Amino acid sequence: MRIYTRTGDAGQTGVIGGRVDKDDVRVEAYGTVDELNCFVGQAMGFLDEEKFADLLADLLEIQHELFDCGSDLALLKQELRPYKVTAEMVDRLETLIDKYDAETPDIKKFILPGGVQASSALHVCRTVCRRAERRVVTLARTQPINEQVRRYLNRLSDLFFTVARLANARSGRQDVEYARSAEVFRRK
Repeated sequence: MRIYTRTGDAGQTGVIGGRVDKDDVRVEAYGTVDELNCFVGQAMGFLDEEKFADLLADLLEIQHELFDCGSDLALLKQELRPYKVTAEMVDRLETLIDKYDAETPDIKKFILPGGVQASSALHVCRTVCRRAERRVVTLARTQPINEQVRRYLNRLSDLFFTVARLANARSGRQDVEYARSAEVFRRK
């Protein structure tokens, strides 16, 4: 099989159900989800396999789910096939957030992204996830989407914040509070 097809040389790409311009808002949305998936893979490379075996397994599942998100976003018409991303996937993310948050110290103020390399990489995942969510919001203004994808990405960015803090906590590194932050987080 050849990797190149030459079908996109004129500036269009195939989506499920047709062709669109490569800079179409739909392509921007699923392309940003793809970018996020790459950053997740990179972050996984910074995690110790023994200390973070549970998180690595969860992130691997999230990588599969991000492909599901991209697939749903590439779908021009829902009647072509059922959506892949479900409310149950969003619920599972909430369970993971609660599980991993229980291992992190309480915070009251905003924190600076950073710490150990894995934490920094997971903060990058958080910000790219937020950008993907913004692209999906833009897409949803003009075209039908699977609303669960938007919910999934919203919850996923919260998970990335939590596991970035977890990476520091399990590594014995404290988060650094933003010096000029008001108290914005409630106690657990």
